[in-house]
Amino acid sequence: MLKIIAGIAIVLVVAIAVVLVLAATKPDTFRIERNATINAPAEKIFAVLSDFHQWGGWSPWEKKDPDMKRSFTGADRGKGAVYGWEGDKNVGTGRMEILEASTPSKLVIKLDFLKPFEAHNTAEFTMLPQGNATNVHWVMHGPSPLMAKVMHVFINMDKMVGKDFEQGLANLKQLTEK
Repeated sequence: MLKIIAGIAIVLVVAIAVVLVLAATKPDTFRIERNATINAPAEKIFAVLSDFHQWGGWSPWEKKDPDMKRSFTGADRGKGAVYGWEGDKNVGTGRMEILEASTPSKLVIKLDFLKPFEAHNTAEFTMLPQGNATNVHWVMHGPSPLMAKVMHVFINMDKMVGKDFEQGLANLKQLTEK
């Protein structure tokens, strides 16, 4: 019986060591980005993105928890606008603050996740007019501490969050092309 327990302990130690070695090979930062061409002027898209009150119309996370509690503080829109949320396990708890609002081309947001995991990232939206359309580039980037690296061994964050970005951009397209 002692040999079985020792064998199981050795297997667990080796498995943990393998996961930690794989995690150590992951980069210290992450970057997720997606693009969409929207047949609307950059000013119209920027107006929606720079006003957190309008995120319910396009953000993919807004519909994941219908009972999510939201708070809006700071400026009404643009630089200084703050949006906080408390939701279920699908959306967690966090806060966003617009740090830069360069009408109509760029928006930089400080994104703080508090639950279920703490993370401090940056989200950026860049709008580049192309004739009667606008190319919208959505990026989220930030540090990857050890716990995030361990998660990245098992989860492809680009695919997981990228799907939400794609859905959000499709929703934004639908909303602003009206």
